[in-house]
Amino acid sequence: MADDRIYPGVKLLERGELDYLVCECLAERTIARETLNRKRAPERGYTPMLEERVRAFLPLCQAQDVRMVSNMGAANPLGAAQALRRETEALGLGKVSCAVVTGDEVTELVRAHPQLKLMETGEPVESLLPRLASANAYLGADVVARALDTGARAVITGRVADPSLFLGVMMHHFGWPYDDLARLAAGTVAAHLLECSVQVTGGYFADPGKKDVAGLADIAYPYADVTRAGGVTIGKTPGSGGRVDRMTCTEQLLYEIHDPAQYITPDCVLDLTEVEFEETGDAAVAVRGAIGKPRTASYKTVVGYFDGYIGVGEIGYAGINAVARARLAAEVVQERFRLEGGTASELQVDLIGLTSLHGDTGASAEPYEVRLRVAGRCPDKRSADLLGDEVRQLNMQGPAGPGGPMNFGAREIIAVQSLLMPREWVRPEITLLEQA
Repeated sequence: MADDRIYPGVKLLERGELDYLVCECLAERTIARETLNRKRAPERGYTPMLEERVRAFLPLCQAQDVRMVSNMGAANPLGAAQALRRETEALGLGKVSCAVVTGDEVTELVRAHPQLKLMETGEPVESLLPRLASANAYLGADVVARALDTGARAVITGRVADPSLFLGVMMHHFGWPYDDLARLAAGTVAAHLLECSVQVTGGYFADPGKKDVAGLADIAYPYADVTRAGGVTIGKTPGSGGRVDRMTCTEQLLYEIHDPAQYITPDCVLDLTEVEFEETGDAAVAVRGAIGKPRTASYKTVVGYFDGYIGVGEIGYAGINAVARARLAAEVVQERFRLEGGTASELQVDLIGLTSLHGDTGASAEPYEVRLRVAGRCPDKRSADLLGDEVRQLNMQGPAGPGGPMNFGAREIIAVQSLLMPREWVRPEITLLEQA
């Protein structure tokens, strides 16, 4: 993840006897956001924590002959590689060799083919072109394997599908051909289990008294032992926090899977319905039964576009009648926002702890304290700022007993939709920056 903790990665390098360290750091909106950052500062546009990760990981990688693969390049893979090499030089490691994968950025191809259909709505992408921020195809494992074939210490990519980063490592290491569906399936299921880091070791899993996780504060990142034949075992380092068992693996296996019989990746279509987990030791789970089907003729492409601004304000109320005062405050904010010319296509009012996740369920229990949050999707920055101000100003001009008023300011919205782009249109490239 883009903002995942660094400490567990250091511990994994120190204890894990790794051959490769994979850092998967992109989400759907990340590249669009970093495209904006690159416009403001052309040398940026990559994952903001890149330098910090390099300082923590690369000395250990160098000392233990571990190669690093990451999509931290985001909207600027070449700039990310140059930043990585500056950091390693400053660390006394020299400018380490780095293979840079580009070609996922397909904005001009999208502009040239406005008839391409958006998957979410079925409408032509033409409707988004005036607001287009970025378009990036999800590249596959083949280009990651080719980048590793250069012998580079590090591989930096932009938008590569999450499991493909890991599968590319396996294809390179074992020489798996890109048409060996059995091995591609085994590697992809291992990759899917690893791609969300601690989710398979007990993070996003723990529920006290129901699904207990020992040592959650010191939770470990997972690793996969993979054999040339496609055998897979998921584990964590001895003595580390967290847990790896059939339950954690099953939850992660089903995470973000729409159809378990048709999980589409750039490398194969994965059938997970026959997958079995066997606990083979303390925090070690063997994975078997994944079935691979031929990959599709297209790349999924994520399109980021400008979609206005969001304005947010929060304020707290406590004591007797706190909920009624918060509800009155919300009514006041909305009316003042209207009177002062604010415009919003959507307004959301949340009483945090009472209605913010499941809406107003009519629960009769009255909390002693509640926090009001008002958010709006606005077409202009002024309206978004105004909405937050109206909440903040309740401190003196609203119901009794408020506390902690905040205007979070206007934030530009980057929305995303998806389309399918023919593979033959996309031309990934690899640039090798050699050791210096």
